[in-house]
Amino acid sequence: PALRRLSHYLLAHYQKGTRPVRDWRTTTNVAIDLMVYAILSVDEKNQVLTTYIWYRQHWTDEFLKWDPARFDNLTQISLPAESIWVPDILINEFVDVGKSPHVPYVYVSHHGEVQNLKPIQVMTACSLDIYNFPFDVQNCSLTFTSWLHHIRDINLSLWRQPELVKFDRSVFMNQGEWELLYVLSHFQEFSVKSSDSYAEMKFYVVIRRRPLFYTVSLLLPSIFLMVMDIVGFYLPPHSGERVSFKITLLLGYSVFLIIVSDTLPATAVGTPLIGIYFVVCMALLVISLTETILIVRLVHQQDLQPHVPEWVKHLLLERVTILLCVRDRKKFSQSRTQSLDISRQVENNDSTAKLTPYGCDDPRECGAVGGTRPTLAFAGRAEGSAALQEVLRETTAIRQLLEKREEFRDVAREWLQVGYVLDVLLFRAYLAAVLAYSITLATLWSVWRDA
Repeated sequence: PALRRLSHYLLAHYQKGTRPVRDWRTTTNVAIDLMVYAILSVDEKNQVLTTYIWYRQHWTDEFLKWDPARFDNLTQISLPAESIWVPDILINEFVDVGKSPHVPYVYVSHHGEVQNLKPIQVMTACSLDIYNFPFDVQNCSLTFTSWLHHIRDINLSLWRQPELVKFDRSVFMNQGEWELLYVLSHFQEFSVKSSDSYAEMKFYVVIRRRPLFYTVSLLLPSIFLMVMDIVGFYLPPHSGERVSFKITLLLGYSVFLIIVSDTLPATAVGTPLIGIYFVVCMALLVISLTETILIVRLVHQQDLQPHVPEWVKHLLLERVTILLCVRDRKKFSQSRTQSLDISRQVENNDSTAKLTPYGCDDPRECGAVGGTRPTLAFAGRAEGSAALQEVLRETTAIRQLLEKREEFRDVAREWLQVGYVLDVLLFRAYLAAVLAYSITLATLWSVWRDA
C-alpha cells in the first residue's frame, strides 16, 4: 500500500536526533499558534493559573519530502511523533505537569511541512492582582521558547495574524467564572549575560472575573446590614431598644464575616479591596453603636445631673437647629413643659388638700367649724402649737422636694433636647460618610470594570 511504502521510504534512513536541515547554517523556522479552550482554575494564594489550550506548531523538515506521483498522488501522511525530530519548545512559566492527553502522531506534507497539533493543560505561574476582587482583570503570559537552540538554529513566528489570534473565541468555553477578553501575541529576543539570543513568542491571556455571584453573596448582604443600621437611627434615642438593635447588627455582621472569610482570595502580598470594605463597614457599625451609647447616656434622666452649659445651648439648640432645619424641637419642648406644668399643679393640689385641717375643701367651712368649738380650740392651743410647727416643717420639706424634683426634670428636659439635636447631627454626618464611602467604592469598581 502507498501509505506503508511512503512511511518506509521516509523513516528508513531518518535520523531524528539531528536538526532536519541539509545546510547547518539554515535556520529552522517554527510557526506556533494558540487557542484558549477553558480557564480551569485561578489559585490566588499560590499565584498559579491553570488553563486548557489548543497548541499548534508548524515547521519544515527537509528530509521528509517526496514526489506524490511515486506514491499514488499521496500528499499527506501521519507519522509517529517519536520517530521524527520535534523542536524542544517549552513554556517558561510551567510550574507543574498537567493532565494533558497524549497525541502520538503528526501530519507531514510532501513539501516537508510538519504540523504538530495537540491539546495541553497548562499550569503556569502568574502574577495575580486581586486588589479589585471581584471586579478584577488578570493578565497572564505564556512564553514559548526553545530551551536549548539559539535563534540562529530555531526561530519562532506566529502562524496566524495577530488580529486573528487576539479575538479568537471560537473554541473557548464561556460558561465558567472567568471570561476571556483577548489574547495578545508578541515576539522578542532573549539573552542572558551577552550570550547567544533565544527566540521567544509571548501570548498574553487577558481574562476577567464574572462578579455576579460575589455581588449577590458578599456585597448585597453587607449592604442590607448597613441599611438596617441606618434605619436603626429612627428608633427613639431615650429608649434602650436602639442599643440592643445595633449590638445585634454588629454580632450578625461578625458572623457574616466569619462565613465569607473562606470565599475571599488570600495572598501574602496584599488584601483585596472588598476585604478593606468589610473592615470599614465593621468600623462604621462600631462607630454607630458608640454614638448610640453616647446619645442614650446623654438623654437618660438621672438625678444630680448638672445643667446644660450655655455655650452648648447656644451652639446646639440655636445654631445647629437652624443648620439642620430641625423645626419641631421647640414644639417638643413646649408640649413637654405643658405636661410637666399640669403634673405640677396636680401635685400641688393634692398636697394642699392633704394639708388642710379637718379634711375640708373650703377654708370658710373650716372657719365655721372652728367657730362652733371655741372651747376645744382654746383648750388645745398649747398642744396645737407644737403640732402646727411640725406640720409646717413637713410642708416645707415637701415643697423643697417638689422644687428639687422639678429642677431635675428641667435639667433632664434640657439634656433631652440637646441629645435629640446631637442625635440628628451625628446621624446625618454618619449618613454622609456612608454615602461618600459607597459612592467612592462604586466609582472605583465601575472604572476598573470598564477598563
